[in-house]
Amino acid sequence: QVQLVESGGGLVQPGGSLRLSCVAPGSIFSINAMGWYRQAPGKQRELVASISNGGSTNYADSVKGRFTISRDNAKKMTFLQMDSLEPEDTAVYYCNADLKILYYNPVSRYWGQGTQVTVSS
Repeated sequence: QVQLVESGGGLVQPGGSLRLSCVAPGSIFSINAMGWYRQAPGKQRELVASISNGGSTNYADSVKGRFTISRDNAKKMTFLQMDSLEPEDTAVYYCNADLKILYYNPVSRYWGQGTQVTVSS
């Protein structure tokens, strides 16, 4: 089973910044899109941002202009730079990747374990 590994969460004051990182196993054959979702208590998981293997990006309206997604294909990593954080951004953040484990496998979506982001004074 493939497990993506996230890091970079924590406690930050409103207006502050955090940078989340996510890495896929090095043995993965290929990765298509990568993305970040979040889930706040009592709410459904929602898309925050996604990025194609060509670098095209997509953002939720609530984070446009504040968050930036990027990726390093050679390192099989994706990043989420979060600036001007607000209390409403408090959630568990999950990364995902649409990937092939081996060349003959179909593309499947895999997830990380989640990292907590808390924005509070």
